Amino acid sequence: MAEWFSNLEFLSKIYWLVAIIGSLIFTVVMIMAFVGGDADDIGDIDADIDVDGAGFQFISFKNLVGFFTIFGWSGIACIDAGLSTPVTIVVSIISGLLMMVIMAALFYFISKLSDSGTLNYKNALDAVGEVYLPIGADRSKMGKVNVSVQGSMRELHALTDSLTELKTGTIIKVVDVTANGILIVDQTRKPIEPSRGNNEELPASKDRFIEP
Repeated sequence: MAEWFSNLEFLSKIYWLVAIIGSLIFTVVMIMAFVGGDADDIGDIDADIDVDGAGFQFISFKNLVGFFTIFGWSGIACIDAGLSTPVTIVVSIISGLLMMVIMAALFYFISKLSDSGTLNYKNALDAVGEVYLPIGADRSKMGKVNVSVQGSMRELHALTDSLTELKTGTIIKVVDVTANGILIVDQTRKPIEPSRGNNEELPASKDRFIEP
């Protein structure tokens, strides 16, 4: 093995080293990504492109690992095919960039699928609930409210623009939601439900008028 490697040309040695090291790290990154770990915590390189409000990560640690892995193996393939050094370098760089695009798109759509089942705070707008922890007047103190969102009762952080404190048990309505998911509420009343009482009718056999 050592003799085989020492007999390689300088460019081939570089590509083999990049390919082998990149493949090992790539395997670890993929395992971490699909078992719930965050591979980007290993490195601090992160450049997000905002697409439809979600982070489309093109330059990230896992994508760079994919770049170098494909860069190495495509370079080896080009050398074995007898291509010149400039062509080998160009092809390997293009292949690595394509791999980055593929990985960025893959993880983007995976994140979109996982986000589809998460809470969308905007769905709490106009919901009526109840104060669980007191909320300070004029956004002076954050509290908590119980509101029904997406079909289930949730306990969420809330602020109010009211000039009086909203105490525990106060009926509130969600009037706005901040960018970081904090509800803005105001005091309201419980919706009035239609009466379900039965209206009794006089039996037909009874007189409905009082005779003089």
